[in-house]
Amino acid sequence: MPDIPFGFQIPGGQPPDPNDPNQMQQFMVQLQQMLAAPGSGPVNWDLARQVAASQLAAEGDPAVNPHEWHTVEEALRVADLWLESSSSLPSGIRTSVAWNRNEWIYRTLDVWRKLCDPVAGRMVGAMGDLVPPEARSQLGPMHAMMTTLGGALFGGQLGQALGSLATEVLSAGDIGLPLGPAGTAALVPANIRAYGSGLELPEEEVRLYVALREAAHQRLFEHVPWLRGHVLTAVETYAAGITVNREAIEEALGRVDPMNPESMQEIALEGIFTPEDTPAQKSSLARLETALALIEGWVCHVVDSASADRLPNGLKLAEAFRRRRAAGGPAEQTFAALVGLELRPRRLREAAALWTALTTHRGVEGRDALWSHPDLLPSDEDFADPDAFARARDDFDLGDIDFDDPPTTPDPPTS
Repeated sequence: MPDIPFGFQIPGGQPPDPNDPNQMQQFMVQLQQMLAAPGSGPVNWDLARQVAASQLAAEGDPAVNPHEWHTVEEALRVADLWLESSSSLPSGIRTSVAWNRNEWIYRTLDVWRKLCDPVAGRMVGAMGDLVPPEARSQLGPMHAMMTTLGGALFGGQLGQALGSLATEVLSAGDIGLPLGPAGTAALVPANIRAYGSGLELPEEEVRLYVALREAAHQRLFEHVPWLRGHVLTAVETYAAGITVNREAIEEALGRVDPMNPESMQEIALEGIFTPEDTPAQKSSLARLETALALIEGWVCHVVDSASADRLPNGLKLAEAFRRRRAAGGPAEQTFAALVGLELRPRRLREAAALWTALTTHRGVEGRDALWSHPDLLPSDEDFADPDAFARARDDFDLGDIDFDDPPTTPDPPTS
């Protein structure tokens, strides 16, 4: 929000004027309320929601009308039918919905909390550590205030990032993570319309292609019970290895003037997180990138198979979405800079080629059987020669896998 620091406004929706005593008094009251707000974690999520909502109110958040709701339901119904021949996994859709941008934030916030709290906890802790240990007994309130301020700063900027991301995402599963409620397929009509106009393609084709991708994500996460926990734990494990640049925090706080609300909007927390260059951290990053690539590659492959002979502009849409997922949108890049975590699949094309090779050599059933256990999935090294993997492991001994015990993923290291 370029004009409203952390969502603070005076009645009428305008940012406070530093030269107006009454407006400044209202601003300081809101600031005190923010710092006094109780929280159950390191991030002030109430503030994050307020900032995101204020940003969307300024940019516009069109309501979903009955016609759009009907077209979304119909697109998801058709998409599920088309996927029947391309996937052995049954439909994962229990509910079809159309969301506006605020609803996308509200419905996905629980997962964002799970993903962001580990990183935010280290930043907030680092801000509290700026008070010297020997002075904390005398400056206890100052230490507590620094911690609260850290949660507010992170919550404010995270709210800005989520507000921007909400204007770009096309569906609940658009960025490859299981963000929405299980079994709920959701499209965002306003964003699909904007994206389609940029491609100069018919809106109904774009909507149906997005619906195919959403329906494919739902099949995967609904019928591969270990996958949701596997992906989210991989994100948490990687996030737990990110360190905090205390000098960057001190520099950011040094630009704050409590009497000048404009100074708060100049705080930039981007760049304060750095992944540890350790074997464990490299391993967790590789595991995360492989998981994201395999999920996105499978979705691309089955969607392209289902739409190839049905959508006139299917090839154009497939290439456009590959570029979009590989590069990430502006808001996704901002989010990555803020929390030190990129969610784009770096090896998308290799993963899609691998699923294509598996379909060729093993058929749809044999390809999708690999999702029955994480030990069956291709590793990062297998991306180099998809045909060799598909042929060499066709006779994999399933007796070596214990399907009675749920698969485990490493616990995140304690911070």
